[in-house]
Amino acid sequence: MGSIQTAFWVVALLVVLAIAFDFMNGFHDAANAIATVVSTGVLKPQQAIVFAAFFNVLAIAIFHLNVAATIGKGIVLPGVVDHHVVFGALIGAIFWNVVTWLYGIPSSSSHALIGGIVGSVIAKAGAGSLIAAGIWKTVLFIFLSPLLGFLFGSLLMVLVANLCRRTSPLRVDNLFRRLQLISAGLYSLGHGGNDAQKTIGIIWMLLIATNYSAAADKLPPSWVIWCCYLAIGAGTMFGGWRIVKTMGQKITKLKPVGGFCAEAGGAVTLFLATALGVPVSTTHTITGAIVGVGSVQRASAVRWGVAGNIVWAWIFTIPASAFVAGVFYWIGRALFV
Repeated sequence: MGSIQTAFWVVALLVVLAIAFDFMNGFHDAANAIATVVSTGVLKPQQAIVFAAFFNVLAIAIFHLNVAATIGKGIVLPGVVDHHVVFGALIGAIFWNVVTWLYGIPSSSSHALIGGIVGSVIAKAGAGSLIAAGIWKTVLFIFLSPLLGFLFGSLLMVLVANLCRRTSPLRVDNLFRRLQLISAGLYSLGHGGNDAQKTIGIIWMLLIATNYSAAADKLPPSWVIWCCYLAIGAGTMFGGWRIVKTMGQKITKLKPVGGFCAEAGGAVTLFLATALGVPVSTTHTITGAIVGVGSVQRASAVRWGVAGNIVWAWIFTIPASAFVAGVFYWIGRALFV
């Protein structure tokens, strides 16, 4: 009886840790959804975070749980995951999020979690225990999501520039101040829909591994879904102002029309990825879209040195979080039976 109770409390502790990661995800990635709308002056910071948090949670009614299924069942072979693996994965992801937040670097919480899972699983059972298709799909979109964001953002900017070429700058500015509320709402929907599902997926993975949920279940328990969406919304409410400054001001200076095109281009990318069940980085996506919008104006409008530093952070995210996760897998084995 004692061992069953111990197992339950270990699982409960890991669920709380996962929810904490989800909260941090919202906190860390709040900048992705609100940086453009704040930097253009359309909303004040306090208004923007409430706005973004609302749409983060509203995503629960919009998206199917395709991304959660990829994380929960599509990355690691059945029977490999246990509570030690989940512990290592979460600590690896949280560690990298804290480091990048402290330095104001808009890295990917999503890929930190993927790296954590990969490192922890390799520490336990080797690379052969990973499902190659799920891993490569995720790795491919590390490159595709910013490229798609860049493409859609720049195409929208060109389209809008042609449609509004005979309209006065003041009228364009006033129009896109209103339209940016729609684009920011759509981007926040995409952010909540893709990112909350990653934590849903790892909790589902844990519950299946510990027999608190059946592997044949098509959906995770409803309490997991609600907890994760509410946690990411709460994290967004607190915001990550260090990263807001980098995203909204340091890469390029945005006007409302540019903010609209960046958010709309990023939202299209996120909606597409979520429909395909691919856990993408909202950070990568909006950064690519902002760079695309800035480069349409003129190449010199983009601070390529800042963008380059962000790319280096992307490259290091998976290996850094994987290394930390591997270390904490073995620490977890010493701590938990």
